Amino acid sequence: MVKIADIELGDFPLLLAPMEDVSDPPFRALCKRHGADMMYTEFISSEGLIRDAHKSTQKLDIYDEERPIGIQIFGGDEDAMRQSAEIVERSKPELLDINYGCPVKKVVCKDAGAGILKNIPKMVKLTKAIVESTNLPVTVKTRLGWDQSSMKIVEVAERLQDVGIKAISIHGRTRVQMYKGGADWSLIGEVKNNPRINIPVFGNGDVDSPQKALEMKNRFGVDGVMIGRAAIGNPWVFNQIKHYMKTGTVLPTPDIKERAEAAAEHLKRSVEWKGERVGIMEMRRHYSNYFKGISHFKETRMKLVTEDDYTALMQVLSEIGTLHEEITL
Repeated sequence: MVKIADIELGDFPLLLAPMEDVSDPPFRALCKRHGADMMYTEFISSEGLIRDAHKSTQKLDIYDEERPIGIQIFGGDEDAMRQSAEIVERSKPELLDINYGCPVKKVVCKDAGAGILKNIPKMVKLTKAIVESTNLPVTVKTRLGWDQSSMKIVEVAERLQDVGIKAISIHGRTRVQMYKGGADWSLIGEVKNNPRINIPVFGNGDVDSPQKALEMKNRFGVDGVMIGRAAIGNPWVFNQIKHYMKTGTVLPTPDIKERAEAAAEHLKRSVEWKGERVGIMEMRRHYSNYFKGISHFKETRMKLVTEDDYTALMQVLSEIGTLHEEITL
């Protein structure tokens, strides 16, 4: 049984990664239904939280159906991060996660996200301050290092454990790599197999199939895997992995009707949470992922990404199964 503090997550938990503009409550609900064991909010700016900015505070919304869930924050200022931890605690998630992995320039330039990988002493000091400012278990998501010459994740994991974190999720790339090239899990395995490490270690990066998840478990001994981009438009990936690990067989790819139903539910929840206009607009980025591989879909896709009326969109989604051939992958 893998546990983060007192949170029991099963024998090999599958975690939904925090993804900006993706891991919101509508999407999380679908992933939970299809087997995600632990989920995280989109990352939330500590500066936005302490200023009570709506875009930041809205991301604090969590629901009982999602539990266990972690709220993830980022920032480079200690006071702002301390105050944010106190704000997060009032939302009553199961844990607080610190983002030390985001490679985006506008985050990195503030010494936040993966930017802090250039200053490990500050990373340790900031983590200690957050651990001491909250009663929630604190976890960390990070990368192997800033670049190929500074991949100090084994040392970093030890030092963060020493100041009180309860789990670590590691993306198998450096900040300089961004999302290019293949993820290197060898150092993730070194962290997990380090006799000094007694907290759960979760691997992240390029797990896009049941076979890959099992390979990472067997080769590197990680306690679980965190899945990000492979879940976009494909919330079924969690149960597909669980089924494969249990039986050694691969579940069929969801058919066109299942995909249309999932997209319709995603749209419905998006509109309920964000309002009709914003919910419809922000849902547009997801359709191409839900309907990847469908023949002659261009005309229908154009309807989905241009239609502004909720009822009309739901009608289009309800008709997709009869209008298109089966998925060809």
